[in-house]
Amino acid sequence: MRTERNLTRLDRVFARLDREPERPAHLDVPKMSRHRIALFASTLAFYVAIVWAVLITSWLVRLDWQVMFFRPYQQWPEIHAFVDYYVVLGQRGPTAVMVAAWLGWRSWRQHTLRPLLALGVSLLLLNVTVGAAKYGMGRLGPHYATEIGSNEMWLGGDIFPSGHTANAVVTWGILAYMASTPRARRWLSALSAVTALGVGMSTVYLGTHWLSDVLLGWAAGLLILLALPWFEPLITRSEAWLLGLRDRVREGRGRTGPAPAPAPAKQPAATPVVLLPPVGGRKEAPVCEPVSSSRPRTPAYLAPGPHTSRGERTPVAPAGSRRPPHSDRVLRGTAGSGSNSATRP
Repeated sequence: MRTERNLTRLDRVFARLDREPERPAHLDVPKMSRHRIALFASTLAFYVAIVWAVLITSWLVRLDWQVMFFRPYQQWPEIHAFVDYYVVLGQRGPTAVMVAAWLGWRSWRQHTLRPLLALGVSLLLLNVTVGAAKYGMGRLGPHYATEIGSNEMWLGGDIFPSGHTANAVVTWGILAYMASTPRARRWLSALSAVTALGVGMSTVYLGTHWLSDVLLGWAAGLLILLALPWFEPLITRSEAWLLGLRDRVREGRGRTGPAPAPAPAKQPAATPVVLLPPVGGRKEAPVCEPVSSSRPRTPAYLAPGPHTSRGERTPVAPAGSRRPPHSDRVLRGTAGSGSNSATRP
């Protein structure tokens, strides 16, 4: 008795993708709802509160120093090798390549550039906002601290907020943002949050960031994801412009292709002029012999008919006639003509 194999969740996912050979008619684009605006405002307030707490050297800075003196990498050295590899999930280069490969495949399947354009906009916002904050506040890291208990601000550093944490929130969170169903969006949001949390705590374990750096990095990455719906009109216009440019390039290539050479015009066959030999020493007018178009042209310097060699030709008399002499003809001015004139009465 034959039994059918039970389909797994992965089989159902690929079966659903196989039913999307072209761009869906209605893409699920997140809107800037009231709930999202409220969450954006609360995250922005949290961002400002973290910056203010560090600037005034509050209890948060004292907590940073306590964690640094605790030295987690010395307390749990057995996980050091794993953390060294796990923290790569927050590096911009490897994570951007992995996420771009997945979103590029989705763009190809759905015939839309929106996934790749959304990733590009989010990474651009990440570089501008996080980079400006890093170099603007110039905080030094735990390994380069100069004074115990200070906030280490405006000393030429570039670790506040944590770039690894913010990058993990954005690059893995964009997968949840581009999810096609609300259920997939919830699961991917939870997965990206756990991944970003692990990356942030890995930097604290390795001693490369303060705890407050990680908190500000989470807030910075979340602000970018929450603000993406405001950039959806720009993404739509960019996609339309790029697709229009592609169509114009294709049309230009089609017009500038090699055109077939025109067939040469059929010229009417020229009627050759054949010169006949003079009869009786008199020059005759040339006679035109019509030749059909199928007959090959004879060169003007050759006589019509078969061409004979020089030895087979009839010798030409000095008198000028090519015809052989006849016995019954008498040339004018000879003796025979004189005798005839003498006998004539």
